[in-house]
Amino acid sequence: MAFPSKSKYCPNANARKITREEHEDTRQVARDIAKTRQFDISMKLRKKVEMLFAHLKRILGLGRLRLHGPCGTNDKFLLAATAPSLVSSPTCVVEFEC
Repeated sequence: MAFPSKSKYCPNANARKITREEHEDTRQVARDIAKTRQFDISMKLRKKVEMLFAHLKRILGLGRLRLHGPCGTNDKFLLAATAPSLVSSPTCVVEFEC
């Protein structure tokens, strides 16, 4: 795939071929998906979830919490879902009896 007018503009240069990467078709599909409206919406939603996790880790002090596997992932999402309500709710004092 050389430039067709290469000899006209660069008469002393050899024509070079640009090699095509093996996974270029896959990359093009990803580029096309990234241009869609649905991708923009999903990125906004993902950013909200990531911000909730960041809030959990930094503000609520759960930075060292490690939850792995399907059950751990479910627990993470439950924590992320309850974080906004925990932050926005008025603080209540609960007295425990020893």
